[in-house]
Amino acid sequence: MTDLAVTDKLFFERAGLHLGRVEAIVDDSLKGADDGEMFLEYRQSESLLFDDERLKSASFDTSQGFGLRAVSGETTGYAHASELSEDAMRRAAETVKTVRAGHGGTLAAAPAGTNLQLYGDDNPLTRVDFADKVKLLADMDAYARGRDERVSQVTVSLSGVWQAVQILRPGGLRLGDIRPLVRLNVSVVCSSGGRMETGSYGAGGRVDYERYLEPESWKGFVDEALRQALVNLESVPAPAGEMPVVLGPGWPGILLHEAIGHGLEGDFNRKKTSAFSGLMGERVAAPGVTVVDDGTMHDRRGSLTIDDEGTPAQNTVLIEDGILTGLIQDRMNARLMGTRSTGNGRRQSFAHAPMPRMTNTYMMAGREDPEDIIRSVDKGVYAVTFGGGQVDITSGKFVFSCTEAYLIEGGRIGPPVKGATLIGSGPDVLGCVSMVGTDMELDPGIGTCGKEGQGVPVGVGQPTIKVDQLTVGGTAV
Repeated sequence: MTDLAVTDKLFFERAGLHLGRVEAIVDDSLKGADDGEMFLEYRQSESLLFDDERLKSASFDTSQGFGLRAVSGETTGYAHASELSEDAMRRAAETVKTVRAGHGGTLAAAPAGTNLQLYGDDNPLTRVDFADKVKLLADMDAYARGRDERVSQVTVSLSGVWQAVQILRPGGLRLGDIRPLVRLNVSVVCSSGGRMETGSYGAGGRVDYERYLEPESWKGFVDEALRQALVNLESVPAPAGEMPVVLGPGWPGILLHEAIGHGLEGDFNRKKTSAFSGLMGERVAAPGVTVVDDGTMHDRRGSLTIDDEGTPAQNTVLIEDGILTGLIQDRMNARLMGTRSTGNGRRQSFAHAPMPRMTNTYMMAGREDPEDIIRSVDKGVYAVTFGGGQVDITSGKFVFSCTEAYLIEGGRIGPPVKGATLIGSGPDVLGCVSMVGTDMELDPGIGTCGKEGQGVPVGVGQPTIKVDQLTVGGTAV
């Protein structure tokens, strides 16, 4: 069954909407606008939390609604409701009509179609019994506690979403998408000598729960979380000052996402509030640095068959060999900047208007052996995993905390360090990258990106890279 057939059953048969009358509402409300659409959404979600050796909470939620948008110039009219009825849609239409009153625009061309399907459409929430989900969490808890006597607390969580969307544009164009999404996380606290440290690991994607049910899959999650906790039990205070920093492969790409990726989104560049504004075609990074945003990767957390405006996902080169070559665009900002959408118009739900957002953003592999990168550093820090961070889009300045990091001494990885933070600016970091490894990895599927109050699932990644000079916040010595 096609995604359009599935969504027709949800929105027109189940909800009792009449397709012809809904299309007439869309046509009437967007007459004279530059762009716009009606976004229909049906979502089922669940979350289970296992803590203190018992199931602490379990929730299930169903939501539905629509959002109607009209765009005139730089102005957006947006109305939404959780009531799927023609009356609610007509009221929304009267609201959005106000932004195009007297505008007389010409509706932008519709998105191109696609036959590509990047993930299955089965509902992961219904394919596994509730008892099996609870057993999975209980088994992970018991396995972690049996692995080491220093384990004092284990927290395991499982979550899933099944989202169905349909996008209606004037003239009868309709596009549908079915989006599964799951995530499994485990956190382990270890205690020794009056000291407590935490390690965590998780993974997910647009897949079914079955991928994680077998012990050969989830035991690796627990082992990695436990390893991190035990490493941190041996950590020493982090140094402070400017020094070379080696960033590990995979999840450290979150720094790239926050400090650089947001600055390459179309809205910030159109408004000239990004540190990268006006630099198209110029060198913004060291030679060898290539960064892409790729929404076309199968089953990945950040991937989309079509974005929330109906544009097919794309693989967009943002920085090529250090030169700024592209931006992350939705339809409105692309039109105002005289270019095309890159399939990055995303929204958290029907209650939110779309904006340019990243999908899977990563740095391409280079030519250096990762071991040679470590050997090239006499004294510095090797950052393997990050926790929280903050970034100023206008300046590109960021602060990130390391949850797993090590000293590098004489070209070798030394003791783990605690309390390390990385402080700098995205443009400066890009310019200070002197070595790019061959070991590009994507994160395991845990990223959620926040922007203007909206959260969407994303992916990040990178190879091992060396930044010649970066400020490390830690303990002064």
